[in-house]
Amino acid sequence: MYMLVEGICIGGWGSHVYALGHLATSSPTLPIKPALALRIGENATNSLSTRGRPRRNNMTVRAASTAPDVLRKGIAEFYDESSGVWEDIWGDHMHHGFYDPAASDVSISDHRAAQIRMIDHSLAFASLSDESNQKPKSIVDVGCGIGGSSRYLARKFGAKCKGITLSPVQAQRAQQLADAQGLNAQVLFEVADALNQPFPDGQFDLVWSMESGEHMPDKKKFVNELVRVAAPGGTIIIVTWCHRDLSPSEESLLPEEKNLLDRICRAFYLPEWCSTADYVSLLTSLSMEDVKSADWSDNVAPFWPAVIKSALTWKGITSLLTSGWKTIRGALVMPLMIQGYNKGLIKFAIITCRKPNTP
Repeated sequence: MYMLVEGICIGGWGSHVYALGHLATSSPTLPIKPALALRIGENATNSLSTRGRPRRNNMTVRAASTAPDVLRKGIAEFYDESSGVWEDIWGDHMHHGFYDPAASDVSISDHRAAQIRMIDHSLAFASLSDESNQKPKSIVDVGCGIGGSSRYLARKFGAKCKGITLSPVQAQRAQQLADAQGLNAQVLFEVADALNQPFPDGQFDLVWSMESGEHMPDKKKFVNELVRVAAPGGTIIIVTWCHRDLSPSEESLLPEEKNLLDRICRAFYLPEWCSTADYVSLLTSLSMEDVKSADWSDNVAPFWPAVIKSALTWKGITSLLTSGWKTIRGALVMPLMIQGYNKGLIKFAIITCRKPNTP
């Protein structure tokens, strides 16, 4: 049986393995969206259980679905299925690593260390450290995955942390890991919507969003919620995928750029994209202080070639081949992510700010 998917003709499982192999050898320096390359099949929940894992607002790129409930359901199922495979191969940090752009031949062990460096560099960019007199005592991890950042931040700062995710499987596994590490009194996880967070105003000294903003269908509401739950004087850190900033003469992305992002959105359960400048504009409009941003695309470049190569191991291949159509569709769209980076369309950005101490 042959199918045409996003312009790629596939027939049989060998094509899928070839596609990943081609990515791993032909574009060795470009990153790809995390947690989108690997998933497990429709029996993901049972499998996890048996292992103890239960600017201008030109946001015109079409979403994977215009219905919020459909999108939320798709995202939840996506991560219900993918998180176990990711943890088995890459551990509990479901995000990119931070590297010297000149790095080459990075070992697997350094890839995991680089994920910790990503957290530490993000904190340093926001001028937070564990030696600071104003280190956070309360943290929310918005889009927490299986809680890698939550547990790390709780230990680093001696803080209490709450993590939220749309995935019940992720929330359960995150809590299991926290309990096993003796952090049950510090770290709690729950299923909740980042656009309607179940917390009172001004609760958290640090609002942390590591690679979850991409999934938010309403970026303005997303940012408003981050600001709402931040305590006066609190820090907000957003690390996310964006499209390129528009030039002063542009009203929107080029049609071919929109088309490329549309195709990625449909495969990866992504709604509208926005630019780094859009995030800066939204935060500035809410009177946030010390708003700053950076493009870290080059700093994450070594990570995803290693993820692709790991998918070509026996363990990775068998997981892919038994994972189902969502996984295959995501794997086949990876070349479009690489194309986006080559064109300078897709950016990996950090945006940070502080909430004023007084209204």
